[in-house]
Amino acid sequence: MVALVVLVVLAVAGRRLAGAGAASQPPPAGRLESIRSAPAVAPKLVVHVVGAVRRPGLYRLKDGSRVADALTRAGGAGPRADLAAVNLAAPLADGSQIVVPRAADAGEAPTAASSATGSAAPAKVSLASATLEQLDALPGIGPVTAQHILDYRASHGPFRSVDDLDAVPGIGPARVEQLRDLVTP
Repeated sequence: MVALVVLVVLAVAGRRLAGAGAASQPPPAGRLESIRSAPAVAPKLVVHVVGAVRRPGLYRLKDGSRVADALTRAGGAGPRADLAAVNLAAPLADGSQIVVPRAADAGEAPTAASSATGSAAPAKVSLASATLEQLDALPGIGPVTAQHILDYRASHGPFRSVDDLDAVPGIGPARVEQLRDLVTP
């Protein structure tokens, strides 16, 4: 009787050990492929689209979206939109605002929105979406420093404030103060 109990215990222990060994082996190739091909949930970002668009407002988009995607979600550009003033290919950053200015008709007095793009009061450059050329046009910023700003943005994410520029190589506190009224995060 004791031998029978010992035999049953050994059989149960053997099955458990065999099951544990099978679990530590890699899954069959077909199963592994289905695990790898399972769609990952894409992170979302929220942007604010304003100006000459059909439906201004807040929009959720997939990470990696471009300004053109945000304009599409906002119903497209309005009939008087000045799309030449917007970089449609710029990547979006969470929390950024996309401003689509209105084009001024010939002979029309500039409105508050269009005067921001006129020569009297230039529009602020957005650090979240500015191109190399836009950054290079800022006073005291050359092509090398503009590239440093783009590299910093790519590795650290969007600028949270203008003061974050101080962490970019080649920009110090004096330059940050010079740029404070010319740029937005």
